[in-house]
Amino acid sequence: MLSLQQQNQISNSLQQRNSLPASGNTDASKLPTNLDGVIFPVEERFTWEFIDYLNLPSTNTIATLENAQNTLRTVQRATGIKPALIYISFVPKGSKVDRPYNSSRILRVEQQIQASDELELITIAPEGVPVRQRIPGTSRAQVMEAVQRFRDELTNPVKRKTKSYLPLAQQLYQWIVAPLEAELQAQGIENLSFISDMGLRSIPMGALHDGKGFLVERYSVGSMPSLSLTDTSPANFKNTQVLAMGASHFSDMSPLPAVEIEVSTITPQQWPGKSFLNEAFTLANLKSQRQQQPFGMIHLATHAEFRSGDPSQSFIQLWDTKLRLDRLRQMGWHSPQVEMLVLSACRTAVGDRDAELGFGGLAVQAGVKSAMATLWYVSDEGSLGLMAEFYRQLKTAPIKTEALRQAQLAMLRQDVRIEGGMLHTSEGNLPLPPELANTTNQNFSHPYYWSAFRMIGNPW
Repeated sequence: MLSLQQQNQISNSLQQRNSLPASGNTDASKLPTNLDGVIFPVEERFTWEFIDYLNLPSTNTIATLENAQNTLRTVQRATGIKPALIYISFVPKGSKVDRPYNSSRILRVEQQIQASDELELITIAPEGVPVRQRIPGTSRAQVMEAVQRFRDELTNPVKRKTKSYLPLAQQLYQWIVAPLEAELQAQGIENLSFISDMGLRSIPMGALHDGKGFLVERYSVGSMPSLSLTDTSPANFKNTQVLAMGASHFSDMSPLPAVEIEVSTITPQQWPGKSFLNEAFTLANLKSQRQQQPFGMIHLATHAEFRSGDPSQSFIQLWDTKLRLDRLRQMGWHSPQVEMLVLSACRTAVGDRDAELGFGGLAVQAGVKSAMATLWYVSDEGSLGLMAEFYRQLKTAPIKTEALRQAQLAMLRQDVRIEGGMLHTSEGNLPLPPELANTTNQNFSHPYYWSAFRMIGNPW
């Protein structure tokens, strides 16, 4: 392991691309020859933020640059997909060093949350020196306002047939992706995993737009809380079974009439496994079914809320109780390992630190490799369409985020749509439940319907 002084030297040497010619790269001659033990301060800070909020066991093991690149190379060999990690953070204006994590909430607010902070990107590919880029002219206040407005435009029901979101989608693209584009293309990158700072974790990255197309049209996209907290072992979901459970009506929440079709379509039609609805969707049954059979995937079609405050304020709604975020680790989904947890109707408070940490830390808190969830409540029939398509794509996709990407593209390109009282998918038609049978013809091309879905944790 390198000394702190050496690590700071490396961190400082990863110069901003904007200070170099457009075709330039980080000058490797300025770096120490041994990069193996490099820990990026941003990786350490994000790791401890999640550990602190989720009350996870402390760790002395923070992923290094060597760990990151070894992981990316392993994934590339195993899947044929070339991935990259992208750290997005706010750093003190004019400083070359990221601020360290401070466990004191008061000091964190006073010292770390500055409206003038600038945006900084670090790109790590399987090979080569990481590229560190400061985005000039940005401030935390400016970026956060754009993120909030972008989310508002996407989710505003009166704007579903407009493209009012495009200016903000393009602005955020210019800040977050455009500075990396030359490097990503030169490296032949196909999959992006964003590891993001507070306030940036609730951006629907796939909906960023370069003026010609959406980011999801060129890359599969996922998010990690941090590399250190992510189980990056090779995926093993192809030969596993799914436990699908859901509820279509609730005493104090809006009904989800498409859930019955969603659950019965996933298994056994799309994937082998078992399904349970409404009165059978209890905490006791969820536990006992998993104990009887080591289902590798768990699909919960129900309301889930990620809220401000302690993790106990966030929950997944079962038939008989709320499964609270701080109780997830007691479900035993890490032994034997659950490859993927899917939640199909979530809502996350935008820009709220605690809600973002709960949502972003869902996979590690649940003890699963990956979690798929939504940033906001998507229409019931839209969720049904995406889920039906996702499981179909999962059969052949090399990685989980590619299956999600193909499902999102099917919605964007109107291969998944409602027509003549039926839900059309790329594989066939599904009848809508009686409550939705009179739904007028509808397409799901607007990013409200598809960009809320996110793969969290291991994207591969």
